[in-house]
Parts: sequence; C-alpha cells; structure tokens
Amino acid sequence: MKNWPGYERGINLGGWLSQCPHTRERYETFLAEDDIRTIRDWGFDHIRVPVDYELVQDERGALREEGFAYIQRAIDWSRRYGLNMILDLHRTCGFSFDAAHGEHGFFEDAALQERFYRLWEEFARRFARCEDTLAFELLNEVTEQRCSETWNRIAAACVARIRAIAPTVKILLGGYWNNSIEALPDLLTPPDGNIVYTFHCYEPLIFTHQGAYWIPGMDTDFRLSAAASYGEMEACSRRQLQHWHAGFDGLDPAGRLSADYFERRFAEAVRLAEARGTALYCGEYGVIDRAAPEDALRWFACIHEAFEKFGVGRAVWTYRAMDFGLADARLDGVRERLLPLL
Repeated sequence: MKNWPGYERGINLGGWLSQCPHTRERYETFLAEDDIRTIRDWGFDHIRVPVDYELVQDERGALREEGFAYIQRAIDWSRRYGLNMILDLHRTCGFSFDAAHGEHGFFEDAALQERFYRLWEEFARRFARCEDTLAFELLNEVTEQRCSETWNRIAAACVARIRAIAPTVKILLGGYWNNSIEALPDLLTPPDGNIVYTFHCYEPLIFTHQGAYWIPGMDTDFRLSAAASYGEMEACSRRQLQHWHAGFDGLDPAGRLSADYFERRFAEAVRLAEARGTALYCGEYGVIDRAAPEDALRWFACIHEAFEKFGVGRAVWTYRAMDFGLADARLDGVRERLLPLL
C-alpha cells in the first residue's frame, strides 16, 4: 500500500481551535509552544489541528483575520520543531458531526456549500505554500450514509477548487458514519495522486467510550475491562449502545481483544487503498479517560500492532483534556510505556 512519509505517528490538538469556547482566552491559554516541543520530544512526527469555521468566519461568512493568525501560529510552531501538520475543518457552517451543535442544512443548501468552497480556497491561498509540511482535511466525520453521493459531489468540487490554487497539496477525504472504515468503498475514486483516504477507529466503542455522557443510552457509571471477552463486549454493546454494532461478527465469543481484531477491520480498507492508489490514514483513535490506564495500554498495544503491520499512519485523540487527553495526569504512571504504542 502507498505510504505517507512524515505522517506516520501523530497527535490531535482537539479543544484548542475547535470544540471549544471561541474566545481569545481559549486560543491563547489552552496550548503553548512548549506543548509542541513536548509532542516532538514524545516522538511524534505530526499534529492534526481541528478548527471550526467560527475561528475564521463570522456569522455572515466574513473572514476573521485573527483566526487565520492562530492557524499560522500552529504551522510555525510545527515547522520550528520539525513536525508536519494536518489542517482539519472540524465543523463548517451548516454541518457538525455533533448534532448538539445545532448546525444543519449543509448537504441541502448550495449557498452553504459555496461558503465551504470559498473557505477552502482561502485556506489554500494562505497556507498551501507550506505544503511540504502541511496537508488539508476537507471535513470531519460526515454522519449519515444518505449524504454519501452528495458528499462525493461536494468533495470533488472542493478538491477541484483547491487544485486551481494548490495543484499538489495533500488532501484527506473521509466517509460517512463519522469517518467509518466501512464507508471508504463509497468514497469517490481519488481524482489525482495527492489524495489520502482517512478513517477514525474507536472500536470496540463499548470499551473506548465506556461511561461517555454524550452517547445516547450509555450509563455514565458503566465500566469495562479490555480483558473482557468478545461475547461480553457484544452483550454490553447491546445494553449500552442504541446503535450497538461493534464488529464482533465472526469472532469467537470467548476470545479476547488482540491485534487480530483490528487487522480484520483494516484489511479490506488496505486492499481498497492499494487498488485506488492512495495512502490510508487513521485521523483519530483513542480511549476515554474513564477506562483504567492499564486497560488503555492493552487496547493501544493491539491497535498499534495492526497499524504497524499494514503501514497505516495515524494521529491519536488527543493531546490534552477532551475526555481523552494523553498529557493528563491520569496517565502519568503509564505514559512511558504508552508512548511507544502510539
């Protein structure tokens, strides 16, 4: 499979310029240059920087210069410490992966789509000169399968408009069901050789999101060991998740989590990427802070083995806070063992 040098081991900067109060105080205090140095010292080769449209656009779509300056700061910091960077549009006007944000209409409204195209043209004009260390991710986590054809049309149009400004910058495309690996076959065939297919992996969701307050039907006191059998995980998924599919088909109910679980999940996507001549990249994966640190270590060891087997680049979710923070105190006792598994 085509590899993507320089984007093999990364970390997300969630909560800084996205999924946050959009205030100067947040932008100035959540992260500092020393954090980028720490990420370099931890052995990562890139950062994924989610941004919301509110950072760079007002309610009418006019540009906010201060917001673009924070993106430039992230680029400057990453280059200073020898890191590459992915600029990820986490939310656009009219769409968010999280319904609680109240965004709607993007897939039906041509005006909102035009606003999206123009924003990406602006990103390209300002930042594509840094393409030796910077890639663009068009949109985070399309949710509904019904939007697949529309999303392919929008993505193709957006790629074409970016290409008129930046012919060779790397562009990441992900599919429906929140960048599910199962959605990749329905993505448009890459229009050129600088497209990367991206997916997210939080499976088994019942483990990585145990006790998550934002999952409908989830008991926030629910806890599950990574050593639980597949049968136990599936039974808990049925009880705790309204949409409980968790990829246990064909597995021995008495079996336990191993690299084989992830190798099975990744294998078809790897074959697809090979057939379509694109690299494959996992833009988010991680374990909620409710899980015991030793259990998190076991999960990371399993998925790491599968990533390494297939040569899949990735970025763990996330550096600080956001219920998944790698820098948070809860992991102080295991971080030295954890970092080689990321």
